[in-house]
Amino acid sequence: MASLSSPLRVCRGILKELRASMGTSYKQSLAYNYTLDQFRKNKVTGERYCRAQREAEHDSHTYLCLLTATRHHLALHQLYHGKGERSIEQSADMVGLRLPTQPGGKGWEK
Repeated sequence: MASLSSPLRVCRGILKELRASMGTSYKQSLAYNYTLDQFRKNKVTGERYCRAQREAEHDSHTYLCLLTATRHHLALHQLYHGKGERSIEQSADMVGLRLPTQPGGKGWEK
């Protein structure tokens, strides 16, 4: 079974997501300490190879995926969340469309 990414890269990714969600005081959080403890506890040495290490690696990758997806979801929610009634022009701009204009200039277009 090929690993999707190295455990160190996954650990760094999780810590990056914690820093993005909690701010600069993320090192004092319980999640930070727990993450580092789990990665240290499941470290594979030359004498030890077990199935639990692969499970922990898979769980950590899944947790990183969850944190990343949650951050992206919150950013999209903030961007597209309803802010009350919008004009037709604002709605068209939001989805990347332009409203048609009357050829010849009838006076109602901008």
